Amino acid sequence: MELSFIDAYTLWRRVPYPPKGSTRELRDIRADLGEADEHASVVNAFVRTGVFRPSGADVLAELDNVIARADALCAEYSGSDLLAAREVHAYATLVAIVYQGFLKAGQPD
Repeated sequence: MELSFIDAYTLWRRVPYPPKGSTRELRDIRADLGEADEHASVVNAFVRTGVFRPSGADVLAELDNVIARADALCAEYSGSDLLAAREVHAYATLVAIVYQGFLKAGQPD
């Protein structure tokens, strides 16, 4: 079973943004996630209006970068920082699923 675009979108709109964590790396990755999340927000207009206008940014590359960095932090951290890194990873993965679904839904048949 696969998560549909609209189901992933619904989750994205409901899931809280990841916590800051206690390290500089977590704060930096969280900030980069925020930028990618903002670029992905074009999906909101698409869901409301059906107008397909992708971001000018390479959202999927931004998210891939965040996911890779979060993976590395998960291998290093423990305790609450590990949990924060996992939340960043999960949130970025969810946004990537949403944005991929958006790109697919907006393409002509």
